[in-house]
Amino acid sequence: MTTTSAGPSGPAPEPAAARDPGAAPAAPAPGPDARTATQRLLGTQPRPVWEEEPTRAGLAFKGVGLVGICALILGPLWVVVVTSLSDAQTINEAGGLVIWPDGITFVAYQELLSGGAVTRATLVSLGITLVGTSVSMVCSVLCAYGLSRTGSFAHGPVLMFVMATMFFGAGLIPTYLLVTGIGLGNTYWAMILPSAVNVFNILVLRAFFMQTAPELIEAARIDGAGDWRILWQIVLPLSRAVLAVIALFYAVGYWSQWFNAMLYIQDSDMYPLQMILRQIVLQQQVPPGAMGQAVSSGQISSLAVQMAVMVLALLPVAVLSPFVQKHFQKGMLTGAVKG
Repeated sequence: MTTTSAGPSGPAPEPAAARDPGAAPAAPAPGPDARTATQRLLGTQPRPVWEEEPTRAGLAFKGVGLVGICALILGPLWVVVVTSLSDAQTINEAGGLVIWPDGITFVAYQELLSGGAVTRATLVSLGITLVGTSVSMVCSVLCAYGLSRTGSFAHGPVLMFVMATMFFGAGLIPTYLLVTGIGLGNTYWAMILPSAVNVFNILVLRAFFMQTAPELIEAARIDGAGDWRILWQIVLPLSRAVLAVIALFYAVGYWSQWFNAMLYIQDSDMYPLQMILRQIVLQQQVPPGAMGQAVSSGQISSLAVQMAVMVLALLPVAVLSPFVQKHFQKGMLTGAVKG
């Protein structure tokens, strides 16, 4: 009789639970996710493409690409600024635009800001921007808050009416006839009221206002607060980020507009700065009254004055943007993630 010994390929031993019914069940084997995490930690499994460490070649390629993009953006701006700070001799020797300065002079800016047409146009643009942004923010905030209260009277029809204006415009000729018909032609209000409300900005504000915790609103109503107090003391302080973003949108729009001035303004003394810049770009000349004795005497070139007007048109936006950048990022990301 032959006896067969249990080898490595023999039957598996009985589990401990089968031998001892009172024993605790064995711990479950680690799942595939746990093994994958362990393998990644130990470096035994290749990483996904987006988790791989960048190579020197990849970093060099990205660096060269970013430097090239920055050069394409900042190069023309550098040429404009340097040309505006150059005297007539330097511009003539360069044959036009100056790439590297050979002496700096601010005579072009002194001529522009000495009380001529550009100074007046700059003040007009500043006034339109400040007044227009204030009017637009008041109208947009009130409209957005009313539309954010879903239980208000005629909420649905009013919301549909407001959204319909995004897809069906009145047209250029009817708008022109309306503005001139109510007596706004050749007035500063013609550059403010036709673009005072932007439906997209209203919808952005409405979506932000609707994220206000209902508990805060209900607690304020229990304490006797009305809609005006709720808006002023609860909703607006919690919405500073989106208010800064919308105000920036409106301010840049008013500062950059020239089309309404071209349509409704006949008096050149009421032109904004962008209208002066349009004349420079299209007609390649500075309007009368913008250049002083320094140009006629040959101390500076008319090209330097033209470049200085472009710098003045760009300067407020370039100065204002860094201060509202943090609010801009926060306002754009609000609502994109939960919590």
